[in-house]
Amino acid sequence: MFDNILVPTDGSDCAQAAVGYASDLATRYDASVHALCVADSRTLENAPKYDQIKKEREEVAERTCNDISVSGVPVEQAVRTDIPHKAILRYTTEQDIDLIVMGTHGRTGVERYLLGSVTEKVVRLSDVPVLTVKAEDDGEVTYPYTDILVPTDGSEGSEAAIDPAVDVASTYDARLHALSVIDTMAMGVDVRSGAILEALEESAQSAVETIEQQATQASVSAVETAIEHGNPYRGIRSYVDEHGIDLVVMGTHGRSGIERYLLGSVAEKTVRTSPVPVMTVRQPE
Repeated sequence: MFDNILVPTDGSDCAQAAVGYASDLATRYDASVHALCVADSRTLENAPKYDQIKKEREEVAERTCNDISVSGVPVEQAVRTDIPHKAILRYTTEQDIDLIVMGTHGRTGVERYLLGSVTEKVVRLSDVPVLTVKAEDDGEVTYPYTDILVPTDGSEGSEAAIDPAVDVASTYDARLHALSVIDTMAMGVDVRSGAILEALEESAQSAVETIEQQATQASVSAVETAIEHGNPYRGIRSYVDEHGIDLVVMGTHGRSGIERYLLGSVAEKTVRTSPVPVMTVRQPE
């Protein structure tokens, strides 16, 4: 599934943490890794030290390549001058990249739980899955994966994450967890009883069974399903903590997702605050 993996880097601790995850995946999938460093064209237009900045970017890319090559993974380095998120997306298309692995924030990232603008834009716009990783001091390394969570609401947006999740679970011989959280207050009324709740529970059961069936067909070693009630984002976060989840794979928008370039609030909050890496998958056009 993953043959070419891209690691955008700016030399920050968070970007460096992504290198380990990319190398591990590349080893498992026998894939190549591309290390890309972008010199922001907006800050270079009138910069007197253009050559020096370009050289610094090349050094960052080279160091990243050296770190990756230690694991025996084939690696290519590239330096581009452009608006960073545009360069990343363009490189992804040009080089047939099928997975981007990047830190949740780089040198411009301010708060611990806020996505840097570059990562946020890549997650929103990328046609290929994006694995977002926090800096190592924000949490422990979670690979090799043993427990993978796929949150679902049964929508086409959430179902886009099933194939990658099943494939990673199969590759790592990991347990796959399918979770559907019924948002009982979403309709503005308490639906904890009656026909409405029954319909929601049937839909949730169908959603997790779809994942279970695909995982079983792919010979995933263990599958668990769960249906919970409450706030979806909080339900996902609690499940991660309570079940030792070390990777979340989810669609960028579910039933509430509207525009192509907007993350659903559940996915957005999960990416921003998850203690473990999150692989987001956008539904193909």
